[in-house]
Amino acid sequence: MADPATYRPASGSIPESPGVYRFRDEHGRVIYVGKAKNLRSRLNSYFADFTALHPRTQTMVQTAAGVDWTVVGTEVEALQLEYSWIKEFDPRFNVRYRDDKSYPYLAVTLGEDFPRVMVMRGAKRKGVRYFGPYSHAWAIRETVDQLLRVFPVRTCSAGVFKRQHQLGRPCLLGDIGKCSAPCVGRVTPDEHRALAEDFCAFMAGDTGRFIKSIEAAMREAAAGQEYERAARLRDDMRALERALEKQAVVLPDSTDCDMIAFAEDELVAAVQVFYVRGGRIRGQRGWVVDKVEDVTTADLVEHFLIQIYGESDSVPREVLVPELPPEPDPMAELLTERRGGPVRLRVPRRGDKRALLETVERNAHEALKQHKTRRAGDLTTRSVALRELQEALELDEAPLRIECYDVSNLQGTNVVASMVVFEDGLARKSEYRRFTIKAVEGQDDVRSVHEVITRRFRRYLAESERTGELDSLGDPEAESEGTPDGGGTPIDPETGRPRKFAYPPNLVVVDGGPPQVAAAQRALDELGVEDVPVCGIAKRLEEIWLPGEKDPVILARNSEGMFLVQRLRDEAHRFAITFHRQRRSKAMTFSELDNVPGLGPARRSALLKHFGSVKRLKEATPEQVAEVPGIGLRSAEGIVAALHGTTAHGAASGSTTGKEPGDGPADTAADGSAADGEHRGRRA
Repeated sequence: MADPATYRPASGSIPESPGVYRFRDEHGRVIYVGKAKNLRSRLNSYFADFTALHPRTQTMVQTAAGVDWTVVGTEVEALQLEYSWIKEFDPRFNVRYRDDKSYPYLAVTLGEDFPRVMVMRGAKRKGVRYFGPYSHAWAIRETVDQLLRVFPVRTCSAGVFKRQHQLGRPCLLGDIGKCSAPCVGRVTPDEHRALAEDFCAFMAGDTGRFIKSIEAAMREAAAGQEYERAARLRDDMRALERALEKQAVVLPDSTDCDMIAFAEDELVAAVQVFYVRGGRIRGQRGWVVDKVEDVTTADLVEHFLIQIYGESDSVPREVLVPELPPEPDPMAELLTERRGGPVRLRVPRRGDKRALLETVERNAHEALKQHKTRRAGDLTTRSVALRELQEALELDEAPLRIECYDVSNLQGTNVVASMVVFEDGLARKSEYRRFTIKAVEGQDDVRSVHEVITRRFRRYLAESERTGELDSLGDPEAESEGTPDGGGTPIDPETGRPRKFAYPPNLVVVDGGPPQVAAAQRALDELGVEDVPVCGIAKRLEEIWLPGEKDPVILARNSEGMFLVQRLRDEAHRFAITFHRQRRSKAMTFSELDNVPGLGPARRSALLKHFGSVKRLKEATPEQVAEVPGIGLRSAEGIVAALHGTTAHGAASGSTTGKEPGDGPADTAADGSAADGEHRGRRA
């Protein structure tokens, strides 16, 4: 690592003009390219206060060994030069969009004497009209098959065209009417070109005039009793309508725009684009990018627009984005230059365009989820992730079993915690646990973490001492998997091994910084558990904290180890939030009938259905209550007494069960089954 002070430019040597700068490493390789409205201000920010830089930026300036720059006239020129250098040098610290496949386009080769309709991938060529991109090639072929009835344009290759010309007879498509057979002179080159241009006009959104023209010809043929011709025209019109049905109308016919949306986390981002032409969604495309530098959504938008439209001439009249780039005016000017006409760059706030952009955003979230799933499912990357964690945390062995804990509450109410389990880098949802915090009042994550870790390992130690083996994990009220009585089946049908929560983890991860880590370590020390390492992940900078350490462990932003820890934290957070919402919802729907002894859900529902409300039920006599099916006079007397607080039974206030209003099982499994102790009326 180099000291940035050794290559810092001399004071006053950096111009204040717009420009583009390059950081190079000791071998002269470009590792980062950036642009600036004021080069002096931007570059000085890298050297002024090293500690104030983001950790990723610190890594970049330490990796670099020199910096140079090029002055340009305008911000638009800076954008163009930045794009050119990123494409040329592929710097490791710049955002890089990668596409896992080449998307197909519907292409019409208007530059040939006899234009051809075809599926085309890769770089665009001159003299070719493109439509799309499409998600799948078969979608293009289905559309073309429908349109060839009306626009019989050539689709054959140059070799087939030449062979049929030599034979003097058309191919099969010519015989069935889906090609005008220019190879044998059935149409002139001008007539065939007119068909190709009509095909392009229809695909570009000018659909109404063709359908109206065919409909008028059909009616004319029917009026002249040319029924066979009218039937053919009817089939042609239906073919065009079916082709249109495959492209949903979402906006007015005059709308041509690209809709761009992002889904991102701290390490990676997914972007989806919907191509809307003539008010119809003509295609969809997606990319995934590793965030190797500290970027905002606005920065991602800027990088994306530069890289995707940098050399493209297919820029639409309007580009809709979730956030405007930091410098929107130069970007709009660059897009206008690429298109050769005005381009509007904006964020939709309401209406149909906003609704469609939300759909694009949902697709981006799904793409990000699928990317993470594919990455997590790869055996090699999982092995690399576990090895990186072992080395970074200095563990004796790879953490094959990791447990992660998170605490969730809303302003100190309904405080709960979650425990998720990853084995071999994959989630083991059957062994997830969730806890209701009991000993902590209000919002205190540190004490809550201490309580959860204590309860989880206390059971482990108790069962180990009782049976001579690690028989069960969890707290005294934590459930066994399986039947409601806590017995469970002895064999897990998924793994074929004993259904036990039977051994300690190789690593405990808590969501939080040094205070939470210290609390977890203190809980283990109090129980005498010495062989379970602990760490925490702080969300703000994705730092890994170890007990008693002043400085965090920094994992590379794009490393597999960081990706695994982040997935652990996110899954624990999701599981805790889900349980917290269930608890909160249950507390909000609490009824006075919940504290009446002997009333189950069925009889409570019957009472409310009969009387309409608890207020009317309170006004009823025991005889009237006894009229409800399933409730006898003695039970009715007990219900009335409990509702009026005149009974000696402590159940009216919940004293026999020890439960607060709306309180559920102390701990529950991932499938929602209640704790073993709760089913047996046992409390800690």
